[in-house]
Amino acid sequence: MRPSYGRGRAKLQKGLVYGAAVITFAALLFLIGYILISGIPHLKPSLFALQYTSENASMLPAMITTVEMTVLALLIAVPFGLFTAIYLNEYAARGSRLVNVIRITTETLSGIPSIVFGLFGMLTFRVIWGYSLLAGAMTLAIMILPLIMRTAEEALMAVPDSFREASFGLGAGRLRTVFRIVLPSAMPGILSGVILGIGRIVGETAALIFTAGTMAQIPGLLQSGRTLAIHMYVLSGEGLHMNEAYATAVVLLVVVLIMNTLSALVAKKLTKK
Repeated sequence: MRPSYGRGRAKLQKGLVYGAAVITFAALLFLIGYILISGIPHLKPSLFALQYTSENASMLPAMITTVEMTVLALLIAVPFGLFTAIYLNEYAARGSRLVNVIRITTETLSGIPSIVFGLFGMLTFRVIWGYSLLAGAMTLAIMILPLIMRTAEEALMAVPDSFREASFGLGAGRLRTVFRIVLPSAMPGILSGVILGIGRIVGETAALIFTAGTMAQIPGLLQSGRTLAIHMYVLSGEGLHMNEAYATAVVLLVVVLIMNTLSALVAKKLTKK
């Protein structure tokens, strides 16, 4: 009876796995299909005008602002997150109390709602720079910093210690070993965290409403601007431009796809090197 029971249990587990995969894939296809069907018919040239007006509801300023916000937030968050991960994994004593405190704090920050980060940014960065691109980018950088730090640390931990030992055996120092051996090996995992960070930046609304504002313009560093997600939120909230909101959702989906594809291509090139 035991062999047949084991085979039946294995089939049940396999069925659950396939069933979960099918349901997840079907839900994903439904969401993407709904967005495309609802938004593509409403795409028109006036939505890509250089200046926004209440008549054209142009999304081009929001598209440019989204790219600016993403690049600026990553330029702030990635170096800090990566260097902190290097310190925790390569330099700090393993099992030390300080390392455990930093990791617990990082995991706690990862679970804080974005509205809390928005209130923090409003009380700190907005007081200094007002509603601006820089205030929004600083807030987003703090939001994605725990994510990038943890994924980078996990990627560094996945590099075998034999790589480090071989480099030390050839006479390389710790710093050279980290930047010439460990980091290139961990780069795909690090870029996975960056991709997740991009997704959170592009889809964020609550934190940016309190810091970057909702001005429909191409902003300077100290000027207010709205990203595509905020643009879609404002249009749907007004209830007067629902068709344009669906069209914005299509463009937002395409922008995220392009950014993720470019990040994946960079990861492949770095891996080949």
